[in-house]
Amino acid sequence: MATEKNTTDGERWLVYVTTLPVDDPAARMRILRTLDSLGCAAMREGVFVLPDSPANRLGLSRLSEHVTRINGSAHLLQVASDQAQAQVFRGFFDRSDKYDELIKAVEGLRLAFGISDPGAIARVLNKHRREFDELSGLDFFPSVARERAAKILAGIESQVHALMFPDAPKEGHTAASGQQYFNSVWATKKPVWTDRLASAWLIRRFIDPEATLIWLEKSQACPPSAVGFAFEGAQFSNSKTRVTFEELLVNFGLTGNAALVRIGKLVHALDTGGATVPEAAGVETLLQGARRRSTSDPELLAESEKTFDLLFEAYFDAPGKT
Repeated sequence: MATEKNTTDGERWLVYVTTLPVDDPAARMRILRTLDSLGCAAMREGVFVLPDSPANRLGLSRLSEHVTRINGSAHLLQVASDQAQAQVFRGFFDRSDKYDELIKAVEGLRLAFGISDPGAIARVLNKHRREFDELSGLDFFPSVARERAAKILAGIESQVHALMFPDAPKEGHTAASGQQYFNSVWATKKPVWTDRLASAWLIRRFIDPEATLIWLEKSQACPPSAVGFAFEGAQFSNSKTRVTFEELLVNFGLTGNAALVRIGKLVHALDTGGATVPEAAGVETLLQGARRRSTSDPELLAESEKTFDLLFEAYFDAPGKT
């Protein structure tokens, strides 16, 4: 169903005429970016058009107040058009090329199936989902291109989800005990990111404090003596509905720990783009900082462990849903 922003009042349009100060390039750029974010189409320098709707009128009116404060001028005109002129105006808002670019990028991800880590594919796909949401939010008129992009995006998301959460249970996979895995070698594969970092922290903190962790290249086989985790075919990996961190919680009887369950939800959100967790963006920023300052995977884990330790302390006995 269309939102208020996406509805138009018949063949009525908003024409925005503005003059911006030439002595403040930064302010000019901010105004132009705001006009772009509202979905305005440029008719010529200083003249922009938008479909007439309450939301669009409000957005441009608020912008006019800011333009006036920086010593510019702005005039918001409501105009009616005949069908011929409306067709010309509608052409300004044709997003087909952008949808086609997005479709190419999304469909190109299929080339990585079976080669790249599904979690890495999912992170790129989540970025494209955000691009689609931003683009469709400014698509004021129904279009075949938008529907096609939405269908293809949903299809790829379903395929990637299947790669990340296989339906078939792993043969011989039974509940584990801490004693069984004490002082083991644990192996995961590169690239090392959220689920693998969090799982490694969980292993060393709650499952096997004497664990030796090794980081395998993508094509490198897991040593027979090592316990594999967080990659396809590993002893502990994603299931149909859980990421590896959550699988470890279930297999080692740690689901009664509310703090760890909350961390599991956060890891799931970051690794798959699922249900959002309020603090997920902040944690992702901290992990990105840890990656930039680290020169090796063991160093990255050591830096990341600080973040997960702090999360655990913050969640421990803290109010909130689990």
